[in-house]
Amino acid sequence: MTETAPRPTLEAVAARAGVSRATVSRVVNGGDGVREPLVERVRRAVEELGYVPNQAARSLVTRRHDAVAVVVAEPETRVFANPFFALQLRGISKELTAHDNQLVLLLTEGRDDHARVGRYLAGGHVDGALVFSLHLDDPLPELIQRAGVPTVFGGRPGWSDGTSGVVYVDSDNRGGAREAVRHLVGLGRTRVAHIAGALDQTSAVDRLDGFRDVMADVDPRLVVEGDFTPAGGERAMRELLDRCPDVDAVFAANDLTAAGALRVLRERGRRVPDDVAVIGFDDMLPVAEQTDPPLTTVRQDIEEMGRLMARMLLRGPAPGGVVLPTTLVRRVSA
Repeated sequence: MTETAPRPTLEAVAARAGVSRATVSRVVNGGDGVREPLVERVRRAVEELGYVPNQAARSLVTRRHDAVAVVVAEPETRVFANPFFALQLRGISKELTAHDNQLVLLLTEGRDDHARVGRYLAGGHVDGALVFSLHLDDPLPELIQRAGVPTVFGGRPGWSDGTSGVVYVDSDNRGGAREAVRHLVGLGRTRVAHIAGALDQTSAVDRLDGFRDVMADVDPRLVVEGDFTPAGGERAMRELLDRCPDVDAVFAANDLTAAGALRVLRERGRRVPDDVAVIGFDDMLPVAEQTDPPLTTVRQDIEEMGRLMARMLLRGPAPGGVVLPTTLVRRVSA
C-alpha cells in the first residue's frame, strides 16, 4: 500500500502566505475586503500547496453549491435515444462549464420519480433547476414551486393560463409550422397532412395550430397524432395512407416522426418528393441529413436553447419568456 500525502488545509495556506485563516477563507470563497497584495499572496500559496477548497464548507459560507439540476420529464430510454435531448444538454453543459458549475441530470420514469425529484430540489443540493419536456398533467411544476429553487423551463408553459412569474425559453413552433405548410402549398400540394406530436406537450399543440393557420378547412382525416418518435411516425403514416390514399404532402411534428413516415412511404411505393412531399421540424443533423431522401425541415437552434436557459438561470431569472426564431431548411424531401 502507498500512503497518500495529507490534503493541504486552510491553516497551511495561511502559514505559507503569512496571513490569518480568516483572510484565506475570504479569498478562497470570493469574499470582499482583502487588499490586492494579500489576495495575490494567498493565491500563490494555494497554487504552491495544491489546495482544493472543501465544497461542503464553502457552501456553508457562500450558500451556493455551484451545481444546477437539469430535469428531463422523460424516461431514460427516450432521452438517450433522441438527439434532441443530447443537443439541448450539450448547450446547457457548455454554459454551465464556462461558469464553473456542475450539471446534475435528473430523469423521470414515473410518479415515484417525480416525488424523488421534488425532494432532491427541496433538499438544497443545487442553486437552481432547468426543466424541459414537460407534459400538461405533469406534477413537476408544482413540486418545483414548493421546493423554492430558481427555475427556467424549456418550452412554453402550458399548465396554467398566462406565464406570470414563469421563466422559459422556446422556439417559434407555430410560426415555423406555418412556414413549412406554406412551402408545401407553394409546391402545388393540395392534400397536405399533419402528423402531430404528443398533444399533451405545448410544442405539439403550437405546431398543430400553425398547420391549421394555413390549412383552415383541412379534412380532419388528414391529421393524426403521433408521439415524436420514429415508431409513432410509422404508425401515423400507415393510418394516413389507409384513410387518405391521395395524400400528396406531410408536415411531421419533428424529424424523428418524419423519418418514420419516410420509411412507410418507401414501403408503400410512394416516391418522395414526386408523389408525397415531406417536411419535418428540428433540423437535427444526425437525422435530417441521413434520411432517404435528405429531409427538408424547420430548424430550431436546440443547442442555443440549452445555453440560453442556463445563462438566464445563472444571471438570476426574471419572469418572462424568450422565443427563438425558426427557419425552413430546404433539402430533397420537399
